[in-house]
Amino acid sequence: MHLRKTTVTTLLALMFTVWIFTGQQFRRIDDAVLKNAGKTGEDWLTYGLSQGETRYSPLSQINASNVSRLGLAWSFDVGMGGGGQEATPLESNGTIYGITNWSVVFALDARTGKEKWRWDPEVNQVAVRPRICCGVVNRGIALYQNMVIAPVVDGRLQANDAETGRVLWEARVAFPQDEQTITMAPRIAKGKVIIGVSGGDRPTRGYFAAYDAMTGRFAWKFYTVPGDPSKPFENAAMKRAAETWEGEWWKFGGGGAVWDGMAYDSDAGLVYVGTGNAEPWPEELRKAKGKTDPGKDNLYVCSILAVHVDTGQLAWYYQVVPADSWDFDSVQHLMLADLIINGRQRKVIMQAPKDGFFYVLDRITGSFISAQPYSQVTWAKGIDPETGRPIVNPQARYGADAITISPGGGGAHNWSPMSFNPAAGLVYIPTSTANSFTYAAEEVFTPKPGQTTGTIRPAPTAKLPPPPAIGPAPLDAS
Repeated sequence: MHLRKTTVTTLLALMFTVWIFTGQQFRRIDDAVLKNAGKTGEDWLTYGLSQGETRYSPLSQINASNVSRLGLAWSFDVGMGGGGQEATPLESNGTIYGITNWSVVFALDARTGKEKWRWDPEVNQVAVRPRICCGVVNRGIALYQNMVIAPVVDGRLQANDAETGRVLWEARVAFPQDEQTITMAPRIAKGKVIIGVSGGDRPTRGYFAAYDAMTGRFAWKFYTVPGDPSKPFENAAMKRAAETWEGEWWKFGGGGAVWDGMAYDSDAGLVYVGTGNAEPWPEELRKAKGKTDPGKDNLYVCSILAVHVDTGQLAWYYQVVPADSWDFDSVQHLMLADLIINGRQRKVIMQAPKDGFFYVLDRITGSFISAQPYSQVTWAKGIDPETGRPIVNPQARYGADAITISPGGGGAHNWSPMSFNPAAGLVYIPTSTANSFTYAAEEVFTPKPGQTTGTIRPAPTAKLPPPPAIGPAPLDAS
């Protein structure tokens, strides 16, 4: 699920270094341009700066010696409406493109901050707000071939002319009546728009889909959990996944929402996608683990998936938290890099998901390389170096007796962007080191509108002692 709702909206101040191309021809953004995005620092063309999502700019004009001299050049009020502003603006050809929490798209002159155009998709806020999990947010847009491709929270995907704002095409991805909305930034991969659907903590079946970027025509869809087994499976991956579920899971959706992390390797032709938590939360309610059963993994919740960009067929998967019971979405940012590991270069994918471990995988094969805690962790004793599976603390498998676990459902790292500096070899991760949550399963699962986690709310006082902790201790708040 997403970051929990807060009573205070945090406004993020974003600092941009923008190159203004006066007198030059308007540059169209195609696949070749996106493949090289971020290398010069001239523009910010995609959500993670590059298709590898590194968010590292090579610009050096602003540094420790002059940062104190920075001052406000202009400001722009994106508009009211509630929710939170989590979107990363994009910049191209001297224009900044952004989107509000209610999916209003706008373009600004980067030199002056003057609005060039604005497009309001006119979401029915009264009807849609109760359907959104969890909070009215939008994380960004995509640029391609003189278009701004925008996710609309009510389940639409639209393309606006980058110079005028005129709508060029619109596609329907999801319906809020099905408890599914769109809160993530779309990505472009080989002329396709890749977009996922949120709906965590609701009775939904997660998926992500691809649409032709020029026309909005549907290309393919990949479900992240299996559906009703009495019906034909969509592909071999779903048939395999169904073997890892028990009972009548499909009646409650299963979970696996896709609401943030993606990356693309154009050389490998692979799109990488992170998936969300299982539904309901406690594995006992999903019959994932019985008294004599070693446990069902519930593929592909809390996983990293690699699919072929042309077909949407699964290339490999790595399940970060099998049979997740703690709301440990693995949708946090996916980051690609080429690293020297044990004397040889590896093409890797890295992630710091909610569960408190930092993962490094081979992005071509999906094989596990390493995982270490970056925050305090009590739900697991570590990660098996041979299998890559978590060594779960037995006490963390909660039932009706409440127990406090770290991290909690909010995660040691949630949607906040992270960055990789290849020169320093460092990844910078915004974390919540003191995060924990008290879990207790409902003795009788009684799903209600907007509350289908299967856990007691509000969280009760812990009755059981917490499991032993590993990883960095929480910072002293004093």
